[in-house]
Amino acid sequence: MEFDLLIQVALISITVFMFLWMQNIPQNLFDKIRYRDRTSYAAKRHFVLGAELLAKSRSTTDRTTSNKLAKSAAEQADESISLNPKDAAPHILKALALDSQGFTTSALDALDVALSPLAVKSLSDGEKGDALYKRAEIKVKASGKGDGVESALADLVESVRLKADNAAALRLLGECYEKKDMKEEAVKAYMGAVKIEPDSKVARDALVRLGST
Repeated sequence: MEFDLLIQVALISITVFMFLWMQNIPQNLFDKIRYRDRTSYAAKRHFVLGAELLAKSRSTTDRTTSNKLAKSAAEQADESISLNPKDAAPHILKALALDSQGFTTSALDALDVALSPLAVKSLSDGEKGDALYKRAEIKVKASGKGDGVESALADLVESVRLKADNAAALRLLGECYEKKDMKEEAVKAYMGAVKIEPDSKVARDALVRLGST
């Protein structure tokens, strides 16, 4: 009885497979997978080219050349995004390239997308922490005080939670707390930065200024 049942299942399976094959479904599936692999490769290639261009833009002292390279980096990031919009990395690359050119608002928009539910799942906790730090840094640079600092604080608190060894994030967190007249919190943040980077002049000077040494 059991043997007969197994035979029937096998025959049904073969029949289904033959039907699918006649409809060219296995080949279509294979083509989709192969296309997806090519798309992923192309997206990564554009990302790598963009990252190289951004690195070159930061290594040159000529502002015109730097802006030209950063613009090309942003274009490569856009190419990567068009192929794989759910990958946060090219959105972050685009933000860095735009920020390098002085396009603060557009850079923040790109980071917002990278940290949105659409793309943030592609980041590890540490990478998300770095992205939050960068967004906070741009917010502070753009506003200097007020709402920008308040919004940056939220990003930095989460950034440090996700990546506790980021001394730069802790320093900026201390600066934001100072601007909000939150001395105790600022001291704690600066001390955290010094613990990670004992030679951090900014954090040490801040602790002296706050009378905590």
